[in-house]
Amino acid sequence: MLFDHLVVGSKDLSQARTLVEDALGVPMQPGGAHAVFHTHNALMGLEDGLYLEAIAPNPAAPDPARPRWYDLDRFDGPARLSNWACSVPDMEAALTDMPDGTGAPVAVQRGSLSWRMAVAADGTTPFDNLWPALIEWPTGVHPARALTPTGVRLRRFTLVHPDGDALSEGLQKHLSDDRVAVETGPLALQAAFDTPHGPRTL
Repeated sequence: MLFDHLVVGSKDLSQARTLVEDALGVPMQPGGAHAVFHTHNALMGLEDGLYLEAIAPNPAAPDPARPRWYDLDRFDGPARLSNWACSVPDMEAALTDMPDGTGAPVAVQRGSLSWRMAVAADGTTPFDNLWPALIEWPTGVHPARALTPTGVRLRRFTLVHPDGDALSEGLQKHLSDDRVAVETGPLALQAAFDTPHGPRTL
């Protein structure tokens, strides 16, 4: 699997967008509304083919028929860096060797863009949502290619979990990325960036 994008969750999209823009000093672009999970988002293109997503429940849509992805139904507190996603070329093959609770494939659409996501029945991912959500894009399609370049580059992404050794061991089986670090401690996520305005963090 490959590092795909970072997720800033919130109860309200404007709060998530404000958090990102204030922290990084770069505007986000409008995203759209998601089918199935009834969320909406804003996006920011990062260097090296990554992107940053701000996401929240869509107040203009009815409650979904299943729990929302990224554990958004239980989201509490201010907007924050809450999740991340990794892409895989073959969802079924990838899921045969993932931790219990990684989820099952769900077809999702936002406007003309469609893809598949592994989502558990309760909307969570393993290791208290610190395990990446798995995403499978159609061949040759990736939303980062359509985003305006910002000059923002992810330098370090740190996951902190009480069972950091187990999380680290699990990730090392599937992901080789020097930007990703795992530590042991109270649950936390931190992303360090190089931006046109200097080093910034979320």
